[in-house]
Amino acid sequence: MKVLSIVGARPQFIKAFAVSRELRKSHEEILVHTGQHYDEELSDVFFEELGIPEPDYNLGVGSSSHGTQTAAMLEGIEGLIETEAPDVVLLYGDTNSTLAGAIAAAKVDPIVAHVEAGLRSHNREMPEEINRVLTDHASDLLFAPSDSAAETLAEEGITEGVHVTGDVMYDAILWARDVAKEESDVLTQLGVEEGEFFLSTVHRASNTDERDRLEAILDGLSAAPRDVVLPVHPRTEDRLKSYDLWHRATSELEVIDPVGYLDFVRLLDGAERVVTDSGGVQKEAFYLDTPCVTLRDETEWKETVTSGWNKLVGVSAPEIVKFLNKSWSPGRKGDPYGSGDASVKIAKILADYNE
Repeated sequence: MKVLSIVGARPQFIKAFAVSRELRKSHEEILVHTGQHYDEELSDVFFEELGIPEPDYNLGVGSSSHGTQTAAMLEGIEGLIETEAPDVVLLYGDTNSTLAGAIAAAKVDPIVAHVEAGLRSHNREMPEEINRVLTDHASDLLFAPSDSAAETLAEEGITEGVHVTGDVMYDAILWARDVAKEESDVLTQLGVEEGEFFLSTVHRASNTDERDRLEAILDGLSAAPRDVVLPVHPRTEDRLKSYDLWHRATSELEVIDPVGYLDFVRLLDGAERVVTDSGGVQKEAFYLDTPCVTLRDETEWKETVTSGWNKLVGVSAPEIVKFLNKSWSPGRKGDPYGSGDASVKIAKILADYNE
């Protein structure tokens, strides 16, 4: 079986790491990096740390408007499908890279397989939501991370080719947690003690591209009762500077450059709680038993909320402060996203489908 795997953003590198380890035991994988994340600290370092082979192709698309970026990816992926003639085009998550791969592959011969199918925030103003819906409806095989994701697909009329496999990020984080404890010294470098600091990530355009929203987040973080470590995303750094908030942020928070995956996992595992607008960080925190305060009004990972491990606060400074000060006793988590063997299941399903 020949698989063309398409990635383009940091969370996809991590998901691909877990699945590629299984696929490459018995099958041929062609790895395509669209170049959606082109900063070395957000891209190349993840391949190096996770031991993912260098991509066979890098489209070098870079940052642009949604239409321009997706069109460039679509053109590049379409050509690669023609050149490589894969049996499967494997897609991850909800980025423009995902959508471009789905459109390109759905119109020709390969099987279209989507990892993280069935997730919905029910907020159509999020570009990622549009990407999720369209990709799922163009896919032949849909790997749902949870029962509720499969139920969502059924509600949309998608029942064939759906498999509840669990979440591949769980597979990756189990490996990374143990390795990070041995290899990462990021806590020492920053001078923070385990359980004595908060971690924050802010990158979503809806939060960074409006000054009032970003300032409200900064107000909330600045009032935290513990030191806040903020690995700053390039977009967030740019906006803080353009809004004349950079000096305040660097004075009141521990603002650091983006970190590699293992260092980030160590920070997330060591933090008393995390404040984020990232979907991936919400569930990584869940897996690492780190309470999460989410800077959004909705989430695709609703089990993290219903179990009590995740609080949705939007960008209200008082709500952020409230949940950074409040004593927190999350409930029992259970195993809504599987048991850490999603990658094995996905590789087997793909192989069986292609027999």
